Amino acid sequence: MLRVTFCLKRLPGLTRAQFQDYWRNRHAPLVREHATALGIRKYVQSHSLTLPGAFPLADVRGSSGLDFDGVAQLWWDDMASFAAAGTTEAGRVAGALLLADEQKFIDLPNSPIFLSDDYHVID
Repeated sequence: MLRVTFCLKRLPGLTRAQFQDYWRNRHAPLVREHATALGIRKYVQSHSLTLPGAFPLADVRGSSGLDFDGVAQLWWDDMASFAAAGTTEAGRVAGALLLADEQKFIDLPNSPIFLSDDYHVID
């Protein structure tokens, strides 16, 4: 399967809680609604936590551990199904709706996005 990973930073002016609430309760239902038109097989949101003492892995690496407010992962069957998502009218409309919604809460220029292929090391 092909995966898109989107490392999300919130727009300035939003708290982490506001960002994550909008992402979970407003944006996620939109993705679910348009998943078929876009050929999305799986969608997972990973919301970053700010619990005290939760950053030992980041600390030993010299990272703040707060670089992103969350990570979105979306899966397609393969590159062909991913590429086909924007070729239909329904796919183009869905993609435009999702992008317009993302602009309401995500700092898009500072939120890296990339395609990947998984190599399972431990299952």
